[in-house]
Amino acid sequence: MSMLLTTPRSASIHLHNWCSFISRPSFSIQPISCFSPHPKPQSLLKNILNSRRFSTRAFDVEKNEVLSDKDEKNEVATELVDSNDNGSIGGYNDDKYPSGEFVFREYDLWESFTVKLKMLFAFPWERVKKGSVLTMKIRGEISDQLKSRFSSGLSLPQICENFIKAAYDPRIAGIYLHIEPLSCGWGKVEEIRRHILDFKKSGKFVVGYVPACGEKEYYIGCACEELYAPPSAYFQLYGLTVSASFLGGVLEKVGVEPQIQRIGKYKSAGDQLARKNISDENREMLTALLDNIYGNWLDKISLAKGKKQEDIENFVNEGVYEVERLKEDCWITDIKYDDEVISLLKERLGLPSIKTLPTVDYRKYSRVRKWTLGLTGYKDKIAIIRASGSITRTRGPLSVSSSGIIAEKFIEKIRSVKESKIYKAVVIRIDSPGGDALASDLMWREIKLLAASKPVIASMADVAASGGYYMAMAAQAIVAENLTLTGSIGVVTGKFNLEKLYEKIGFNKEIISRGRYAELTAAEQRPFRADEAELFAKSAENAYKKFRDKAAFSRSMAVDSMEEVAQGRVWTGSDAASRGLVDAIGGISRAVAIAKQKANIPLDKQVTLVEMSRPSSSLPEVLSGLGNSIVEADNAIKELLQDMASSTGIQARMDGIVFEKLEEASYANVVFKLIKDYLRSI
Repeated sequence: MSMLLTTPRSASIHLHNWCSFISRPSFSIQPISCFSPHPKPQSLLKNILNSRRFSTRAFDVEKNEVLSDKDEKNEVATELVDSNDNGSIGGYNDDKYPSGEFVFREYDLWESFTVKLKMLFAFPWERVKKGSVLTMKIRGEISDQLKSRFSSGLSLPQICENFIKAAYDPRIAGIYLHIEPLSCGWGKVEEIRRHILDFKKSGKFVVGYVPACGEKEYYIGCACEELYAPPSAYFQLYGLTVSASFLGGVLEKVGVEPQIQRIGKYKSAGDQLARKNISDENREMLTALLDNIYGNWLDKISLAKGKKQEDIENFVNEGVYEVERLKEDCWITDIKYDDEVISLLKERLGLPSIKTLPTVDYRKYSRVRKWTLGLTGYKDKIAIIRASGSITRTRGPLSVSSSGIIAEKFIEKIRSVKESKIYKAVVIRIDSPGGDALASDLMWREIKLLAASKPVIASMADVAASGGYYMAMAAQAIVAENLTLTGSIGVVTGKFNLEKLYEKIGFNKEIISRGRYAELTAAEQRPFRADEAELFAKSAENAYKKFRDKAAFSRSMAVDSMEEVAQGRVWTGSDAASRGLVDAIGGISRAVAIAKQKANIPLDKQVTLVEMSRPSSSLPEVLSGLGNSIVEADNAIKELLQDMASSTGIQARMDGIVFEKLEEASYANVVFKLIKDYLRSI
């Protein structure tokens, strides 16, 4: 399996049935799971390596429609070209859509008076001392969902909203960012960086502080007006790597034969089980992803520092770690401790050294309403529906309030927005590696119906692959970040043949069945019969065609054109745009601008964004917010087990996400590492 990492932060091998966080979204008919959804009183080994049977109906384009030969496929594609308004087929015309660029507008006298009046009647927790500095610590995992006041962790929507509010808030003099190691993807990093640049348009200062800095952290930090680091700071700007690990030889030694059937030459899910080395296609795909991400980093850093790309790359290749050298080459503003930076901020604000710097932190400022600052209350409304995490069809017994995308709940929101007349358009914000394919298809249908009544725009965050891309396909336009991971239109299925392993340990299993193919996935003690292998391959091929054809239908592309960009390949947002899988490059602000355009709302007219996914505070969240890390860890374990228990049916999932949660969490102590390493060693 593959992971894209900065060199100094190599992660452990993820030996799990879901694909890796960066490189391999999977659309699998049958995942090879460590946990059975229906445990039976048999051996632990069977529970670990149990295989399952899956239906392929979730891929049906229409109830009785089968696209079998090229003429039929192309005929259907031709008929559907005009059914969507995505523009040119397989092309990318960035000028077609508004940029959504932030334009800072000074308040006039009346607006300033109104804001000051609202501040007089603001709630006590919205009171901020004039001349305050907004302090935010950007580190660790960053969720794309809104969080309640008691939830721990950072929320990207609230971070971005704080930047916008601070730009207009007359009480805020500037922003002081503490930037520490991040465990989010490049899409969220790009969104934060964009909001820093937008905030600077207000004329207020933004100062960064980086005690530990890698490529992602510096990508954000270099957008600040000034960037400081302590003398002992850890700077590790050594470049990026991508790696792939394989268990084929290990499983062969213990007598386990993975029988993998994959459709799509780039569909590398399953390679870590069946192969002993990387395939040429997988190497090509991972190399392209790495080149895209590294090239983007070099480009943005060179523009920010006013240097040539060659100079930036040469500096990286020198392996510089001395903070003094970073200052000499103008990578940072100066070398100072946190208290010294605070002293500089007091000087900037004209405060005596004995005075305390007035500050307001991220959590408190998140409670300041946009209404108080005159940033909402406009007549036209656009609904924002957020979909983050793994996809399941129903809420399971182990689900927590924030455990991924639950299709039945998501569909309720879609239908309520559809029935409401107050929303002019909808933006669906997707940050998902996928999950249950049936659930993805049901949501695709509801989004498609919604798009028939009002404009629907999809906005992608870190990843929208497999099931995540399935959802986005139903929108009238798709907006992705440059480095969003998307696509992965392909399928993989398989089972373990444990015949030799059972012989070694003296285990025997006998099955009594009725029906020619009843033992297709139930008989792990033997390999497929010839007729079973043929049926298995045909079902996988059929599932792939259904997925590919639905993608062609949704994107108004000929099936042959979709085939060229499908085959299980993962694309970055920029590459996906040039191949017709994405319409525009940008963040959620651009998605809102496109929604306004399609709803015939003047682009210079302000709209009210209504979040449909407001969080609710549960008792565990309250306790967690008060510092109870045991409850927080309990929620993480529930999410882990829920993801595993819900992985029945066709899967459209991107691997590694579950362990990313545990790996980067503050409570990932020795016990969790042992659990994680044990599961990975299975």
